[in-house]
Amino acid sequence: MSTGEFDADLAAAQEALVRAMAAGGPMPVGFDAGAVRAAAHGILLKRAGEVARAWPALGASYGASWKDVFAGWAAERPAQGSFRDGWDFARAHRGGLAGDAARELALAETRWSYDGESPPRPRRAALRRVPGGVVVQFQGRMRTFGRGRSR
Repeated sequence: MSTGEFDADLAAAQEALVRAMAAGGPMPVGFDAGAVRAAAHGILLKRAGEVARAWPALGASYGASWKDVFAGWAAERPAQGSFRDGWDFARAHRGGLAGDAARELALAETRWSYDGESPPRPRRAALRRVPGGVVVQFQGRMRTFGRGRSR
């Protein structure tokens, strides 16, 4: 086996391992399945922590179950970065969001345009309902109106 062939085989094995650990891919041949699953679970818990830092109200709304709920949802999804992962999770669970988590999603959707595939882009202007009121965004400035909240 030449060095080039060895390098290509190693790269393919590494890619398969990463896909199995981070994107729900099939278990690569020659690896300890238990160890790969444990590493994959650790990566999902780390992702959950990163998303909770980017979306604090969302993570807090699930309490102690956050990491397990997020890990279950994210297991078959490749990481898109904590902001996009949180946004995708919040959209998928929109019907169950309440209070600050629903507000957090509404504020993100007011400030950013995101189609679920391309990176988010800033909006020039937007209007969204939030729990207890409405938020208006124009050229980067946001103001919330409703039950005693005006910023």
